[in-house]
Amino acid sequence: MYPTRVALVEDHALTRMGLKATLEQYDSIAVVGDAKDGRTGLQMLKRTQPDVALIDIGLPDFDGIELTRQLQLAQAEAGLPLAKIVILTMHDEEDAVLAAFGAGADSYCMKDVQVEQLVEAIQTTSSGQAWIDPAIANIILRNMRRSYASIGHAAPGISIVAADPEYKTIIDTFPLTNRELEILELIVAGGSNAKIASTLDVTVGTIKTHVRHILSKLCADDRTQAAVRALRSGLVC
Repeated sequence: MYPTRVALVEDHALTRMGLKATLEQYDSIAVVGDAKDGRTGLQMLKRTQPDVALIDIGLPDFDGIELTRQLQLAQAEAGLPLAKIVILTMHDEEDAVLAAFGAGADSYCMKDVQVEQLVEAIQTTSSGQAWIDPAIANIILRNMRRSYASIGHAAPGISIVAADPEYKTIIDTFPLTNRELEILELIVAGGSNAKIASTLDVTVGTIKTHVRHILSKLCADDRTQAAVRALRSGLVC
């Protein structure tokens, strides 16, 4: 079995060197590159094409969210496979978390996480699943409950019918955009990426990016599972 190819973008030299040295101790991981800021990081990630990119959210030139956005755009335009992205941060604000996922990040991990959990996050993300630090998940849910209680009614959004409670929470927390819902309907109808791109008059790379975001938000392994969850949840009739 081939090791997971990982690249690091972290501005603090000691942290970056420490992460690299730690991860290199695992046979299941191969560190293929590292960078200290967003601009050199973007070039390094384009060059190395890692399976998973660990990106610090607080980079000195442009932040990890913007790096995530630019990397995915560049890969989509070039027709390359999209690197899976784990955001590393000390920030636990809800806005930062949602912005990271909105930019296309797959997973979100606090820097004070245990090494074993970081390796788990890398492997989980590499397999196509989202990994969210438990502390982050608790903060999001707590803030959501407080916000809804302050206005005295339930959260606005799509009504979920015949869906498991965890999927309702996921969809409420990470709602699909109108464009993603449109693409999800076409997926349920059996459309391929090429057919959907032709229908919407966009590039196949753009559709691939949207599909990846849809799978991440629905915590689905593939298009079929996403379609099933869309129908069960009432997202698509």
